[in-house]
Amino acid sequence: MKYLTVILINVILTITCAQDNSSTVIGGSCEGCEAVNDYGNKNLRWSDTIYGFDTMPNKIKISGTVYKNDGKTPAKDVILYVYHTDQTGKYPTRPSSKGWEQRHGFLRTWLKTDSKGRYEFFTTRPASYPNSTVPQHIHITVKEPNVNAYYVEDFYFSDDPHITSNILNRAKPRGGSGVITLKGNEEIKTATRAIILGLNIPNY
Repeated sequence: MKYLTVILINVILTITCAQDNSSTVIGGSCEGCEAVNDYGNKNLRWSDTIYGFDTMPNKIKISGTVYKNDGKTPAKDVILYVYHTDQTGKYPTRPSSKGWEQRHGFLRTWLKTDSKGRYEFFTTRPASYPNSTVPQHIHITVKEPNVNAYYVEDFYFSDDPHITSNILNRAKPRGGSGVITLKGNEEIKTATRAIILGLNIPNY
């Protein structure tokens, strides 16, 4: 009987340890990362346009490639959730807003990388928060297959007067540097950014 009890205890400990290991959160705490699943019935594509692009000023296109942790292999079927403020520095909502749209506003979209790891979105350049010196930024959350969602460094603009040396020279930016440089003199300015899954992400 004592022998069976010892076996039973060992089995329970093994199961418990397995459960603990499987529940390890990649990237640590991430408030709002649940919004990566807030797309409902939307058919996710690698390229999309955020609401208001056609009518608002300061049009931009941001594109790039998402790579696996080796930094070389394109990663397909990775969901990217992006959102940002409007031209007044606020996250705009509407009477029908619900769920995470009430907090993140409606200037947002979800993308899914294609077989080449590509992503692309058209939007308008966000403003700093009202009466602040917070750098202009675009939030981004990553959800790769079989891994919990985690955030990578925001998109920042290299010509932003409020950008800090801490951001420009960050030693270990999550997913790689988020600082982008807008180019072109056309109506739509463009920028690119590579994202490396798991790079500088805790517990990855």
